[in-house]
Amino acid sequence: MARGGAAKDRADGPERKCLATGETQPKAGLIRFVLGPDAQVFPDVMGKLPGRGVYVTSTREALEMAVKKKLFARGFKAQVVVPDGLVEEVERQVLKRVVDLISLARKSGDAVAGYEKVKDWLIKEEARVLIQATDGSGRGKSKLSTPHRGKYIGWLTADELGQAFGRETVIHAALSSGGLSQRVVEEAQRLQGLREMGGNGRTEG
Repeated sequence: MARGGAAKDRADGPERKCLATGETQPKAGLIRFVLGPDAQVFPDVMGKLPGRGVYVTSTREALEMAVKKKLFARGFKAQVVVPDGLVEEVERQVLKRVVDLISLARKSGDAVAGYEKVKDWLIKEEARVLIQATDGSGRGKSKLSTPHRGKYIGWLTADELGQAFGRETVIHAALSSGGLSQRVVEEAQRLQGLREMGGNGRTEG
């Protein structure tokens, strides 16, 4: 299984410039921020809030740089209020987005959980994305391989995966090639950057 930076696999699309790095990249890899009526900076994880937005690469390093160097004021060309714990709030919102999307995929029949069900999907080549909990047994996880030309998500905890499937914990899960899979992958890659995983995730088998 090849291992590499998942960020490179993000889908092409509209591009925006990162406030912290100055680099232009697809919006899928950025976090949008808007100003509230009290000039407070709000993360717009879903990219739907009204008003002018500025963008920061979805990594902890870039977000911390934007806060430390007061780049939001420069980006909005105004005095702004940056709330304490902004980076942690971004991670919380992106995590919720990932969990919600996996849950939607489950309800539409495009996601399964449990070692045997995942193994069955992999054998039948129905799985496009393999998801495994960070705190699962390394030996158990090594028995399942990322789908050929598929994706691997390995930076959610068993509790977080469990939330998506209405269970206490989940170690192994898989997504089919349904419509939600790409959105789950994109949001999970944003979360990966926020969790400082860098290029430690498996991306293809």
